[in-house]
Amino acid sequence: MQISESNAPAAENISRIIKDKGLKKAYVAEKAGYAPQELTDMLNGRKIIKASDILKLACALGVGAGELFETERG
Repeated sequence: MQISESNAPAAENISRIIKDKGLKKAYVAEKAGYAPQELTDMLNGRKIIKASDILKLACALGVGAGELFETERG
């Protein structure tokens, strides 16, 4: 299994939420305690997204951690 496969759907949802809220990836990365490149690597499948990352990113995005794992929007 590729890293990009294991990061989905979280990486896709993080990207969507960033776009929907009109945020900059660099802002979200900094708010979550990451360098912008680290967040980019997570979203592009070059770095695995761990459970501890999910909590930090959800907080930075102002959403619940479960929203990062949704597979359908209804």
